[in-house]
Amino acid sequence: MSNKIILITGASSGFGRLTAEALARAGHTVYASMRDIAGRNAANAAEMAAIEGSDLRPIELDVQSEASVEAAVARIIAASGRIDVLVHNAGHMMFGPAESFTPEQFAQQYDVNVLGTQRVNRAVLLHMRAARRGLLMWISSSSSAGGTPPYLAPYFAAKAAMDALAVQYARELARWGIETTIVVPGAFTRGTNHFAHSGRPADTERLNAYETGPYKGFGEQIQEAFAAIVPDDADPADVAERIVEAAGMDFGTRPFRIHVDPSQDGADVGFTVLDRLRAEMLHRVGMSDLLHPARLA
Repeated sequence: MSNKIILITGASSGFGRLTAEALARAGHTVYASMRDIAGRNAANAAEMAAIEGSDLRPIELDVQSEASVEAAVARIIAASGRIDVLVHNAGHMMFGPAESFTPEQFAQQYDVNVLGTQRVNRAVLLHMRAARRGLLMWISSSSSAGGTPPYLAPYFAAKAAMDALAVQYARELARWGIETTIVVPGAFTRGTNHFAHSGRPADTERLNAYETGPYKGFGEQIQEAFAAIVPDDADPADVAERIVEAAGMDFGTRPFRIHVDPSQDGADVGFTVLDRLRAEMLHRVGMSDLLHPARLA
């Protein structure tokens, strides 16, 4: 496996940290980006940088700030000369009845989970297109095509938007020789802190209406139901290992989607149908070359 220069967003915890460390152990140079690297994430950054036998480089990057993104990418290019792989992992979850979140909270969710990828793409793709090679890996969610519980509307809506964006980017980057792989994790109730770190509704009056009305106790019921369908041996490290595997594959052999879904919520079936319909449309209009990255000299 050749050494690759990899940038991963949201690498301080969860899938991001597991993936950054796994990629570094596999021999890649990994820029593990996170916010507030000198403050609340200082301990995380120090722990990651101290891992022996790996080239893991924590770097300050806030996906909600264009200036921060551009500065981080400039530092990577100055130090390493290129970015071979970009892993879009940064994300945030919100939990509660949809009505009780303000529009501003929905906007914040989209800003992190969707617009953040656009900021990073605009900084990185300039260099990938110049090189006529690269790999974008997007951490999607099985919720976009599988069975979903209520009370996660802001998160699921943003993840669906991000997945749709990833598909469109794949078509628009294929002729540049840039590959796309969309990783689709299912529910992992342990090892990621998603629920523990999730945002809560700002409109407490409307939240209380649900919690004292016919949906009393529903939040706890959802979390218990989630935990019940996830096998005890479900390990989020499996997601990281699948990403490492894909990063190490030869050009043109990487799968478009990778499903890692211990609860088997049906997203693999849903996405198979959806991606097939999209592919058939491109065939019909004579653009089937967009389904595979071009091999450029």
